[in-house]
Amino acid sequence: MIPRVLVVDDDDGVRYMIRGVLEDAGIEAVEAGDGEEALTLLREGGFHLVLSDLRMPGLDGLGLLDAMQQMHDAPRLILITAHGSERTAVDAMKRGAYDYFRKPFELDELLAVVERAVESVRLAADNERLLAELQLSRSMIFASESMGRLAVLVQRIAPREVTVLITGESGTGKERIAQAIVRASSRATEPFVTFNCAAIQPELAEAELFGHARGAFTGAVTARGGLFREATGGTLFLDEVAELDLRTQAKLLRVLQEGEVRPVGEDRPVKVDVRIIAATHRDLAARVTTGEFREDLLYRLNVVNLHVPPLRERPADIPALARRFLDEFSERFGVGPHRLTEAMRAKLQSYPWPGNVRELRNALESMVALSPADALDLSLLPGADVAASQRASLDERLGAYERGLLVDALAASGGNRTEAAKALGIGRATLYEKLKKHDIGRDE
Repeated sequence: MIPRVLVVDDDDGVRYMIRGVLEDAGIEAVEAGDGEEALTLLREGGFHLVLSDLRMPGLDGLGLLDAMQQMHDAPRLILITAHGSERTAVDAMKRGAYDYFRKPFELDELLAVVERAVESVRLAADNERLLAELQLSRSMIFASESMGRLAVLVQRIAPREVTVLITGESGTGKERIAQAIVRASSRATEPFVTFNCAAIQPELAEAELFGHARGAFTGAVTARGGLFREATGGTLFLDEVAELDLRTQAKLLRVLQEGEVRPVGEDRPVKVDVRIIAATHRDLAARVTTGEFREDLLYRLNVVNLHVPPLRERPADIPALARRFLDEFSERFGVGPHRLTEAMRAKLQSYPWPGNVRELRNALESMVALSPADALDLSLLPGADVAASQRASLDERLGAYERGLLVDALAASGGNRTEAAKALGIGRATLYEKLKKHDIGRDE
C-alpha cells in the first residue's frame, strides 16, 4: 500500500513544505487550500489520511472533521494547531480526530505522527482483509487477490441494510456470495429464502413470490402467503432476476419502494420486512435498452453491485479448488487419495473453464470416478483428446457413479445399511450385493 495523504492549509508555503517532507518519505501527498476543496477531493476517495490546519477561513479543521464524520469510510484526520489551541485539539480528538501536532513543528515530529497514523491504517486494513477472507472462506474456496477484494466488500456491506445485486457468469458462485452476506448480517439467524426466477413459468412466479388468495386462479385451491412473507425478518435471494416478466418486475419494484406485497386475488397489501439480494449472469443495462427489464427496478436493485470474476480471470484459485474437489471425490468414490500434481495444475490452469467453478467441479468428479483407483487419467479433463477421453465404457461410468451413491447413502445413514437401502430405494439384499460388487467394507 502506497499511503496517500491530503494536506489542507490556507498557507501555500506550509502545504508545500509538508508535501515535500511526505514525498521524500515515499508518501503521496495532495494539496487543498481550504476545507471545501478538501471535501471535494475526499468525495473522490482514495485517501488514507488527512492533515488539516485547525484555523482556516470558511470551513475550518473542526468543520472538516464534522463533515468527514458523515462520510462512508472517511480517512483519519490529524489536526495542525497553533500555540494555545491544544485544548481545542484534545476536544477534537474526543470527537473523532486521530491526533494533532503544534505549529511551529519539527519535520521529524511531523513525519513520526504521519507514519504512526499510516501504520495504524495499514494494520486496520490488514485486519479487515483477514476477517473478510475468513468469513467468505466459509462459503467459498479462493486464493486470488480479486476474490480477496470481493471478500472485503462482502464484509463491509453485509451488516448494512442495502439491496445488493450480484453479477457474474453462470457457475461463479453468486449464491455462495449471497450466503456469505447473510451470514455476516444482522439477519443471520432469520429466514434465508432462495428463489430461482428462471425455474418457474412467468405466470406462476408472481403467485410464488407474493402469494395468492384461494381461488385466485385455476389450481389455487388454498391460499398461500408467498416467499416474501416466508422471508419476513430475513433475506430473500432472487437468483437470475433478469428472467422475471415485466408484470412481476413491477410488483417487485413496489416491494422495494413501499415495503409491502399484494397477493394475487387480494385487494389489500401486506407489510413485509425483507432484505433483497438479487443475482444475474445477464447484462441488465442491455436488457433495459431492449425493454426487457425496468430501468427503475435496476436502480433499486443495484444499490450495491458485487461482481464475481470468472474463473479464467483468477487462475490462482484453481489449485485451491482442485485440491478440495480431489479430496471430496477421492473419499466419495473410495479411491486414492489423489493429489494435485504439477502436470495437473498446469493443465487445469491452461483451460478457460467457460462453466467456471461448476464446470471445474464436475470435470474433477468425472475424472476421479473414471480413472483407475491408484492414478488419475488427465486425458479425461476438458480439452483432452476426444478418443482418449472416451476410453471408459458405459459400464465403467455407471459403476463409478453407483459406487459413489452407495458411499454417500452409507455416510448419510451413519453406516446403518437398512436406512441406506431405504434411502436408495432398494432392498437390503440388493444393497449387500452392490456393496460386495464394489468392495465397500463395513467401515465405509
